[in-house]
Amino acid sequence: MPSFRTTRRVPHLPQEMFDLVADVERYPEFLPLCTGLRVIRRTHEAGGKEVLVADMSVGYRSVAERFTTRVALDRTALDIGVSYIDGPFKYLENKWEFRPDPAGSAVHFSINYEFRSIALGLLMGAMFDRAFRRFTDAFETRADDVYGREPSKAPGA
Repeated sequence: MPSFRTTRRVPHLPQEMFDLVADVERYPEFLPLCTGLRVIRRTHEAGGKEVLVADMSVGYRSVAERFTTRVALDRTALDIGVSYIDGPFKYLENKWEFRPDPAGSAVHFSINYEFRSIALGLLMGAMFDRAFRRFTDAFETRADDVYGREPSKAPGA
């Protein structure tokens, strides 16, 4: 099963990075391969978690797919978990964790996935692998665009 994990240290506060990743409706503006995103449902669970069900459309050249995920936003823990509901995958799960770091924050990103069809996996696998590896770059660039390139200061710092 393909997987990718990385930790990036960025000059932005963990809360800022959480907000940026949680703003899923903006993904088509900056995320590689993302051609559309629609939030189908937004609910609040006990403990303050917000849960979204979202359709994401991805494409590259003549290849286009759509899949549905459940996105659990835990603002207290500064974690975002994404689990697969429907689409071309057999399995898809990714997790974001945002932790304080002397540079600003450490952003931990991991993803595991497997395509339902071997043929689709062969066709799209390398493309998805490259795109997932560029996700953290895209979010870091987006954070610099939104928050500036200078390190953010914690409230009261």
